[in-house]
Amino acid sequence: MCPVCGRPFSWRKAWAAVWDEVIYCSERCRQRRNQCPTKNLGE
Repeated sequence: MCPVCGRPFSWRKAWAAVWDEVIYCSERCRQRRNQCPTKNLGE
């Protein structure tokens, strides 16, 4: 689950080598990570 937009995302071939390190669903979310984080995703 992306911590910025809250969307689920799945394995992609481009991420195969770094799948354990993937946090954001897209480049856009990675760039916006400090602008407006989603709170209480677990609730």
